[in-house]
Amino acid sequence: MFFFVCAGCGAELTIPLSQVTLPAHARQKYGNGIQLPVLMEPGTFAVDPEPWGPPWRRWEEIHPDEAAARGIYAPVYALSDGAPGAIVIAPGDARGTVLIPEKGGGYCCGLDGADGPNMACAACGLPVASRIDDCSLWQAVWLAPDAVRRRPVNGADAAPLSWAELMAEGKSTPPFAPISGWAAQPGSRYWWSWSPQWEAAAGRALAHLLAASEGRPVTVPDGLTGEVFQRALDALLPAGAPARRAVIAGPGRPVSGAGADIVLVPVHPQTGEVWAPAGPVASAHPVPLPFGVWLWLAFPEPHLPLPASGSMPDGVLRDDPPAPHPHHLFRADSGAFHHALARLPAVRSPWLREILENLTQHMRARLF
Repeated sequence: MFFFVCAGCGAELTIPLSQVTLPAHARQKYGNGIQLPVLMEPGTFAVDPEPWGPPWRRWEEIHPDEAAARGIYAPVYALSDGAPGAIVIAPGDARGTVLIPEKGGGYCCGLDGADGPNMACAACGLPVASRIDDCSLWQAVWLAPDAVRRRPVNGADAAPLSWAELMAEGKSTPPFAPISGWAAQPGSRYWWSWSPQWEAAAGRALAHLLAASEGRPVTVPDGLTGEVFQRALDALLPAGAPARRAVIAGPGRPVSGAGADIVLVPVHPQTGEVWAPAGPVASAHPVPLPFGVWLWLAFPEPHLPLPASGSMPDGVLRDDPPAPHPHHLFRADSGAFHHALARLPAVRSPWLREILENLTQHMRARLF
């Protein structure tokens, strides 16, 4: 575990925190006027390896060789020249900070950090972080990497959970979630929809599926996996050639037989390790999914067996109605898709580049 201190005076700025992998939806902008919850679990932090924040440079100002050296192989709107390694935490885990009034920029409902760090160390006044709570953005505090220092917590080291321990813990991410919009009365505007986390995870995974397709059709398992991916794959990939087969694989989910070309596998939520396929699918192309999303796809829970209050006898499930199914077809997050595909070397292929260039049209067709 670690805590973070001010680089200027050494004052403590956070509680002790455990490192986890950066969520796939960390930089997601979801809908319009939406109230999104807190990004990070309490007591955790993640590091964004890419630069983020001002100053920005438009794509036209960047030489392709420089972009490729930064791991970007297709046009993006702009690239940050800020320092890499921003640390994201839950707002409630920050300590010893104050807001900077003149840095209170935001779109309409809160702070978005576009003006640079908007939180300062209460002890010395050094700008140290950006509080994000504007509409359609995940609530978070982003610590500036050049303004804070990481300090270990003595005697608090704990080994990451094994895959078996993660499976036993069973923390999956449901595909549906209640979405809230800003309204005059709290709670007066909400509806059930596809989870924003799922849309971001699917956007990233879809980019990897297209890269692994080699320009051929791809089939995924029926059911929820097909509902999430198959429509977009059929629309974006050419028909006619022999299809590549994608299957779900991972801990507790062996693949029987051969013939799988692509495997949808989990990412370890603490270490970022991508589960490595073995056996008959050892040579299959891995497509990473956040562990919680993968776990639900691999072992779906049609209705959570949790009591409304207190406890219930073993084998007795609650009988209240399950979460309503959204009224629209699943659409992957376009921002997560673009971010992931632009960073895959395969996007240099003309047919993949064309998909990226026509992303606006695909959004109008409600694939995204």
